[in-house]
Amino acid sequence: VDITCTALPETLLESELFGHEKGAFTGADRERKGLFEAADGGDLFLDEVGQMSGAMQVKLLRVIEEHVVRRVGGTREIRADVRVLAASNRSLEELVREGRFREDLYYRLSVLKVEVPPLRERMEDVPLLVEYLLETISRETGAVGKSVTSSGMRILLQHAWPGNVRE
Repeated sequence: VDITCTALPETLLESELFGHEKGAFTGADRERKGLFEAADGGDLFLDEVGQMSGAMQVKLLRVIEEHVVRRVGGTREIRADVRVLAASNRSLEELVREGRFREDLYYRLSVLKVEVPPLRERMEDVPLLVEYLLETISRETGAVGKSVTSSGMRILLQHAWPGNVRE
């Protein structure tokens, strides 16, 4: 199960992650499981976790430490056995130093850390990405035999890739 933490306002993010009880807020016309409950026994991927507010960080830390969630508007605790995977486009260590990310949450999330350098630092990946994308487009569109010329590849290899892989 995955969610991009910056895609929703904080109150909606809380409801998405932890669920809500009927009547918890205007429009909550029924009980709803959150993503932690949905991911029980599996994985929950939190993209852009570094952008979470301090209040949401506290709530997330509680769930990670205690393995229980409390739905918005609820009183009972619901067990959730979830492995949390998190990603950030900013250094969480830097955010901790700046006081913008909880140190205790950082240590809970960084049990196994994988750093992926930006594409501009691994230009040898450009031809592999081009090949993969051409194969994917070919499969989706039926346009067989498409390729990038050697001059086109040179241009791609000389590009600075400020938008990283997304670009």
